[in-house]
Amino acid sequence: MEIVPSRVFSSLYILIDIVFLIVFSLMLFLSGRRKALAFGLFGGLLYFAVDWGIFSLALGARIVTGAPTALFLFWLSMSYGLTNFAWIWLMLDRDSARVEWSVLIFFSWIATALLSQNFGSSWPVISISRTTASYHGVMALILIAGYMIVISLNIFRNAGIPVLYLLFVGITVQLGWETALLVTGIRQSGIETLIINSLIETNLGLPYIYFIHKRLSKT
Repeated sequence: MEIVPSRVFSSLYILIDIVFLIVFSLMLFLSGRRKALAFGLFGGLLYFAVDWGIFSLALGARIVTGAPTALFLFWLSMSYGLTNFAWIWLMLDRDSARVEWSVLIFFSWIATALLSQNFGSSWPVISISRTTASYHGVMALILIAGYMIVISLNIFRNAGIPVLYLLFVGITVQLGWETALLVTGIRQSGIETLIINSLIETNLGLPYIYFIHKRLSKT
């Protein structure tokens, strides 16, 4: 089944989002959550390598209209990479304020979309889309391989890895993003995109991120 995630929004969205990212980064830094911030910045660079390097250049699956592709994808990747990866880190940390951070991130996505729609009607419109048939199967393979590893470690070595919690975090982060896009009218496709993307796209990395987090938390 071909899923084509797409978005149409005012370019004012970018400016508002950058302001939030700066504030969010300062909050992480000043509150001492610097590993979460560093991991978020790493996530942004990783997203950019995948979105621009693989989806756009290698596969031709990413289409951007109304903005320079590479520059736009760098902002987009840093935006969702920073928030998603920092959010995941805070959740794996079982941070004492993880509920507050979750509310902040989710409602910032809602507010950014609505503010840009309200005040950005005269700003240039940007539309983006990507096809998924060429790589969603590979994503599913990465996902099942990761969860097979953690499940096997639990069964054969009694590793105590919280599989259900990893699933909860992986699905919730992407679901929050997809829901914010859908309810504000930025996402043009429907419920199939929300379900498939939420199950696969961020969730596929959670087993591997768990091991990275466990390793780096010891340093």
